[in-house]
Amino acid sequence: MKTLVAVTILSMALAGCVNPGKASVQEEQLQKHRFVLENINGKAVIPGTTPPEIAFGEDMAVSGVMCNRFSGQGKLSDGELKVKALAMTRKLCAEPQLNELDHAIGTILRNGTQVDLTEDQLTLATADTTMVFKRAE
Repeated sequence: MKTLVAVTILSMALAGCVNPGKASVQEEQLQKHRFVLENINGKAVIPGTTPPEIAFGEDMAVSGVMCNRFSGQGKLSDGELKVKALAMTRKLCAEPQLNELDHAIGTILRNGTQVDLTEDQLTLATADTTMVFKRAE
């Protein structure tokens, strides 16, 4: 009987130590904020005349610019952001990195990306691509 009581108390104490997992980013944390891209897959982004950025408006309206401008209605669910109907202009950019960024942002937003917001740093990540942004307000 003493063993059962000891095991029960120990189990209750250890249950308090379990990590409940990372809290998901909420829409309110993103809305009305603009973020400038700092790096993609650990490689620094060289800002040009128009720095690559993403912004979140009311009701999760997502917009921004890499080389081309993009916009769409985002949906945030369990820390994953998807913009199924993403509209994007279609000009060819002189800078190859910007063309790659256009492709990357379009792919991750359409297919879904995990979102992490730590202080002023926004991270959009998939299995293949990680984009790190810094709050610009």
